[in-house]
Amino acid sequence: MALDFKTKENLAEQRALPSEGVAVTPADGSDLATVRAALFVGTGGNVKVDMAGTGTVTFNNVADGTFLPILVDRVYSTGTTASNIIALY
Repeated sequence: MALDFKTKENLAEQRALPSEGVAVTPADGSDLATVRAALFVGTGGNVKVDMAGTGTVTFNNVADGTFLPILVDRVYSTGTTASNIIALY
């Protein structure tokens, strides 16, 4: 069933969806400008991130056009081979 964002009943679902996107430049020494963002990976590969709460993980072999429904604070350049990454928040 599709969400109808015009009704008050679906307001919570609307707020749960990302409303902004920012291109990510992976960097080992700095966090994302947006805190706790989900990711879209345009060109697949490995994505090494700091998860919001569980530490550093590497997602291997992420396919082109994949949404990672995770919350991250940092995308590392070392260990990340994927590109065209967008932070969604």
